[in-house]
Amino acid sequence: MSFTFRCLDPQADAPLLHSWFTRPYASFWGMLNASVEDVVEEYSTIQSSGHHHALLGIDGGVPAFLMEEYLPAPSPLNSVYAVQPGDIGMHLLVAPPTGIPRPGFTADVMESVLDRLFQKPGVERVVVEPDARNTKIHVLNARLGFEPAGEVTLPDKQALLSFCTRESFRAARSSAPKRQSPQGASL
Repeated sequence: MSFTFRCLDPQADAPLLHSWFTRPYASFWGMLNASVEDVVEEYSTIQSSGHHHALLGIDGGVPAFLMEEYLPAPSPLNSVYAVQPGDIGMHLLVAPPTGIPRPGFTADVMESVLDRLFQKPGVERVVVEPDARNTKIHVLNARLGFEPAGEVTLPDKQALLSFCTRESFRAARSSAPKRQSPQGASL
């Protein structure tokens, strides 16, 4: 699958994001009870921070996921591990499913996001801190080369700090079984 990315517009995209954040599947995102105005405020702050940036992933012209990239040094992560040059943080939320299920879709999204991050000059390691209870994402992270470094306490959650180096991502990709598109699927 091939995705494109565009910069998130806090005002224009807030209603869409709100419709994703307030569904039970997005409970670990921490905005179940947010209003549209809360979303505008949160993403206006992110987009103007200079060290944190949000993008929408587009699949066939339709927003399919939210990706955030950030520098760990000015984040709360700086107090729980020794940030290294070349580290970049990442958050990801896939849109709620619609239509016919697409096996492997979320893994394809994650792979595309990691590809994007490792194409950035100077990026050597991607850092994630999903909620420690979010076992589904831990499995996906491991599949794509993330290695857990232990639980850490952040201001909003108990998180599983994990790292993915360029080499471990490359190794995970090369060892992953190749999927075949279902017959008749659009390319």
